[in-house]
Amino acid sequence: MTHSTPARIDLRALLAQGKHVLSRGRVPEAVTLIEAQPRLATHLIELLWDNDPGAVQRAADVLERVSRKPAPALAPILANSKDALLGLLFEAHLKKLRWNLALTLGRLPLTVPDCRRAAAALHTYLDDPSSIVKTAALQGLADLTRHDPTQLPAVLDMLRIHGRSGTPAMRARSRILLKNLEPLSRQPTPRPTPKQNRNSR
Repeated sequence: MTHSTPARIDLRALLAQGKHVLSRGRVPEAVTLIEAQPRLATHLIELLWDNDPGAVQRAADVLERVSRKPAPALAPILANSKDALLGLLFEAHLKKLRWNLALTLGRLPLTVPDCRRAAAALHTYLDDPSSIVKTAALQGLADLTRHDPTQLPAVLDMLRIHGRSGTPAMRARSRILLKNLEPLSRQPTPRPTPKQNRNSR
């Protein structure tokens, strides 16, 4: 009696299914698969460069969802992909890819130089025709301040501007973000601890 081997999961075929390029398709099913088998996340990230715009945008949707609270086995896979995702942030032109990258990047363990790169890209997203992309860019810029607090004053100014003159979605998101971030701006900046003089006796 022969034992059949489990079928290989074709993530691309799963995410290629949808009525149109922006439809959700089988995204929830793909999220469940990634959470159960974190190693599939490597293939998921590769799909962000696929030739099928529908598969790309659904893969970005899945990535954003699983990055919210990644399991211990998934978090390092996402972290190891940050350089590739930062590069893609500049290259992305598909609407759903752009807004999901904007929401995802700030959740990764970024360095200060990483944050500066991401912020440069996200500022260009504020000129996107899509209100959703622009709103996600606001959220992404706010998230970056957790890793690089020096960006906080500029981000607060930007949120105040878009809270008055942005689209309805941008104004609503700006109000929420300002409520969360303004108290942080009033906290005193910790002073660095003086280094001990090694020559002192």
